[in-house]
Amino acid sequence: MKVRDATVERLERLLQEQAALRRVAMLVARDAPARVIFASVCEEVAAVLGVTTTNLVRYEDDGTATVVGAWAQEGAPLMPVASIPLPLDGGTVAPRVQRSGRTVRVDDYGGLDDVLARRLREVGIRSAVGAPIVVAGRLWGAVIAADSRAYHLAPDAEQRISTFAQLITDALANTDAREQLAASRARILKAGDEERRRLGRDLHDGAQQQLVSAVISLQLAQKRWQDRGRARQLVDDALEHAQAAIGDLRELAAGIHPSVLTDRGLHAALETLGSRAPVPVELVTQLPDRLPMSVETTAYFLVAEALTNVGKYARASRASVTVRVAGDELEIEVLDDGVGGANPAAGSGLRGLADRVAALQGTLDVTSPPGRGTRIHARIALT
Repeated sequence: MKVRDATVERLERLLQEQAALRRVAMLVARDAPARVIFASVCEEVAAVLGVTTTNLVRYEDDGTATVVGAWAQEGAPLMPVASIPLPLDGGTVAPRVQRSGRTVRVDDYGGLDDVLARRLREVGIRSAVGAPIVVAGRLWGAVIAADSRAYHLAPDAEQRISTFAQLITDALANTDAREQLAASRARILKAGDEERRRLGRDLHDGAQQQLVSAVISLQLAQKRWQDRGRARQLVDDALEHAQAAIGDLRELAAGIHPSVLTDRGLHAALETLGSRAPVPVELVTQLPDRLPMSVETTAYFLVAEALTNVGKYARASRASVTVRVAGDELEIEVLDDGVGGANPAAGSGLRGLADRVAALQGTLDVTSPPGRGTRIHARIALT
């Protein structure tokens, strides 16, 4: 009877552990935020192993550890997340995992006299087991289950906690891949913006200046050839073409990267866009002196595309542009009172802007019910 009871107990523990692993695995699969996964792992490990407290620590380059996840029984001490750095000297679990890169178990902290051991005993911790978390071949941190009783950890605690450590490894690998992709997209966007500014400067300082000089010369010739018939007509035609070319170059340079954005900032650049729009535009901005250039450029081209669409398709009588800093984001809203019915999937302009905003860890939403105008709303991370 006792053997049967022990078998049933083992099966129940196994089912409990598998259910806990599935819950954590589902969070990983859904790309949940790291802090949510860390907190869930700590709670699940504590339940599976029946310990007093569980912590997830990250090893820092300065030889300390930072708590990034924690759980504790009611009434037990909870190690605050992102608290003061933990020293990694002595024989407690965290420093031993860091030194060995392996799963470590310490059944009694009573005989240890290092700083961290004394601190843990003061808050009632007597034993612990910890497993390493390795990301991209590098020891990232450890998951540690601790108990208020010495020699109370399950015999197979090392194996069971290692399984959870592997899930954390997978989650961090996913997060790292996403962050690297986002960083890569941001670098590409920044390089493109820099190239646009260079092309704009080259057009302004090169071809445009040559044409300006030609216009000045033609104007002087025009004044001197007041009565020379055919020659005067040729000069007039050349002057008209040169002035038209300058206008085209200015429009091209502004489309590549407007000089007013570089020289005077986002508010002035948006004022220029509003003055050129085909309908009256109410502009409201709440901005600091300057924002990161990639953010300003993205905001400028978003508003430019939106106002272009107002002129081409909306049949609107007015529009409004609101740009403000909200926390650590730049919020942009463009409204019009036109016919609505805009479909972002149908044109490349808004799709390209959505990609550009996403590259800066932002979001772009378009609301355009038929007959009720269009609202374009974006949030762009400032850092």
